[in-house]
Amino acid sequence: GFISNMTIQRQFFPNDEDQTGAAKALLRLQDTYNLDTDTLSRGNLPGVKHKSFLTAEDCFELGKIAYTEADYYHTELWMEQALKQLDEGEVSSADKVYILDYLSYAVYQQGDLAKAMMLTKRLLELDPEHQRANGNMKYFEYIMAKEKEANKSGTDIEDQVEKETEVKKKDYLPERRKYEMLCRGEGLKMTPRRQKRLFCRYYDGNRNPRYILGPVKQEDEWDKPRIVRFLDIISDEEIETVKELAKPRLSRATVHDPETGKLTTAHYRVSKSAWLSGYESPVVSRINTRIQDLTGLDVSTAEELQVANYGVGGQYEPHFDFGRKDEPDAFKELGTGNRIATWLFYVSD
Repeated sequence: GFISNMTIQRQFFPNDEDQTGAAKALLRLQDTYNLDTDTLSRGNLPGVKHKSFLTAEDCFELGKIAYTEADYYHTELWMEQALKQLDEGEVSSADKVYILDYLSYAVYQQGDLAKAMMLTKRLLELDPEHQRANGNMKYFEYIMAKEKEANKSGTDIEDQVEKETEVKKKDYLPERRKYEMLCRGEGLKMTPRRQKRLFCRYYDGNRNPRYILGPVKQEDEWDKPRIVRFLDIISDEEIETVKELAKPRLSRATVHDPETGKLTTAHYRVSKSAWLSGYESPVVSRINTRIQDLTGLDVSTAEELQVANYGVGGQYEPHFDFGRKDEPDAFKELGTGNRIATWLFYVSD
């Protein structure tokens, strides 16, 4: 019956891990596209207005997930949004006391003692007997008194906090900034002089017999490192075949651990992938041959064709595809040496 069928299908329902993954993806998208919490919560995304929106409880759950990851920055953003929506009169099962409890601690962890005290006072107005809030208030008052003493002696604790924050900002990778700019479609600036050296052409694979009469379209994308784009290299039919072959094999993507040399999952690579061999499909074999003809590289030692699905909010942070000097055993398991080139097919927008 219905209940029996539901029990069988339950294994395919989203679980806690799926919820956490979706929340993290939303936070990544928020940062990458510079979206504020109110914009996201109300569905007012750039260029489109969605009918769906996030409730105060949804915002609270996002804040909690960030909190469990010790991500106090996003905890503060989403707890404040939950509180804002409740203050505006939204009817919700979310409790202001719980929200303020998380929020005050997240704010304190980021060094804003005055705001943490203000939020804790508001919490105690709602629940004067709240044990943790009363304990936190005593602790905050103690720290505040110590700061005043330190100020008198010429040592400013707040200055120390600011210096620590500045150090963290300096650690911010410029590669990430460029990566996020590319995601937003802002691109990277190239001087006119360098742009003049980029061309489009018909390419015959250095007079490869297969392409002398039917050369392919090639376009320079970047000069250093050299990146070229080939157009119309793979047909729609081939794309669909590759997708169908890959679908049943898709699993969480892994990375090489430089310390162990083994494959492992990582938070900075969130996607599913599958590997296809040229021996199992003539379509994959043709694609491999095409890559060899156009690059002049021998694909006999190349890795299998990898199909990656990033879903919504998936990512692979800026990284090197090859093993660097401090990673001599990065691809030891493959037995084919280090990577010297990467070819990418884009099979969807």
